[in-house]
This record gives sequence, C-alpha cells and structure tokens, in this order.
Amino acid sequence: MTPKILIPIPDKDFDLTEVAVPWKRFTKNNYQVVFATEKGAVGVTDQRLIDGVIFGKLGAKPYAIAIYNEMLQSDEYNNPITYNAINPNDYILLHLPGGHAKGVKQYLESTILQKKVAEFFYQNKLVGAICHGAVVLARTKDKNTGKSIVANRKLTALTKGLEKLAYYITAWKLKDYYRTYPTYTQDEVQKSLSNKSNFKTGPFMFKPFVCKDKNLITARWPKDIELYCKTLLKVLQSRKI
Repeated sequence: MTPKILIPIPDKDFDLTEVAVPWKRFTKNNYQVVFATEKGAVGVTDQRLIDGVIFGKLGAKPYAIAIYNEMLQSDEYNNPITYNAINPNDYILLHLPGGHAKGVKQYLESTILQKKVAEFFYQNKLVGAICHGAVVLARTKDKNTGKSIVANRKLTALTKGLEKLAYYITAWKLKDYYRTYPTYTQDEVQKSLSNKSNFKTGPFMFKPFVCKDKNLITARWPKDIELYCKTLLKVLQSRKI
C-alpha cells in the first residue's frame, strides 16, 4: 500500500509554493498525497501570488506556479476530504502549509483541524509546518496539559522580521494584505511556547533554514521550501518500516 501524506488547506488564499512544491516532491517519491478542506471544497490559491503581489512582482516563482497548475489537474487535488474525515492512523506525515491573505483564517482557526493535528502528535507521526502553518500548531491544545501541543518544542515559522518587511513594502498600496492578524506570527507562536528562546529565527532570510525537533520539522517561508521538502523526505526514509 502506498504511504499517505496529508495536506490540509483552506478553501482559498493558501500559499501555492508551500502546497504545490511539497505535493510534487512527495508524489515524485512515490507517496500518495491526500488534501483536506473544511467541507471538502476544492481549494484555490491566493491569486496575487500568480499575478504578482504589487506591480507584477513579489509573487511565486515561475517554477512553483507551473507545479501549481500541474497540481490543479491531479485527481487528489480535485477530490479533497473534509477536516472531519481525517483519520491520523492513515498517514505517515502531516504537512501544514501557510498563506497570509485573509482566506487562510478558515484553516488557521479550525478547532476540528486542531483536534486532528493533536492526534498526529499523540501517535508520534511526522509533522511538518511552514510559515503560518505553525499557527495551527500553536493553537492546538494538548488534552493532558491544556497547553499548546508544541509548548516544549523547538520550531520556527514566519519571522517577525520577514512579516514586517513584506508589510512595510506593500502597505501603501495593499494596506494589511501581509498582516493576517494584528499579532505577528512569530509573537503568537512564541507566546505558546514554555521558553520563547525555543523559537528559532534562523540565518539571514535568503539562506534556507529548517528547524528539526524529534518528529517536528518546521520552516519559515517559501524560500525554505526545497530544503524543507528534502528534510521531510530524508526523515521519512529513515522512518520506513
């Protein structure tokens, strides 16, 4: 039986690089990807990432857009399950992508999804998150402690520096497009941790970075995506039975 990987997404506004590139890398390595949305609707990316965020610039890389267009034709993408139908027993990896436009809140705020995410941790399944995907982790509560499921873990996410930079460059034209919430992503994730120093900002923004802590692998933004995928695949291979 082909091992399965779960990728939950919102109905709209997810980051195409953080969804499509992992899909491509996983399927190329003979894993079956299953997508999940809140009610089983087929998701759509943030269109600005295709057209260009501002003056046709700052969008996704052409190669990522090409992969996204390929993904749109796949059977798995067009037949997502619902969050409620997720059975963590069926999967060897949970990948939590990001996105910053407002539609992503549906995914970030789903209590149903959070309960499913907790089950992945209870079963010691491999969990990956990039960018705003770490917000899902921060908001997922451990049933035994009442604290975040990642309270005692080391991880990274979209850093405050990166979020501020994107906001300051575009706010004059797009207002709060790059501010999903008034609270910066890094601040919310750090608040969920027992030790704020467990949040790792990594090296200079353009040098790829991932943070590994036991069964948890996290990254900051699309620039990290290839290293993130490579790291997940390497760990999956080491976990093969």
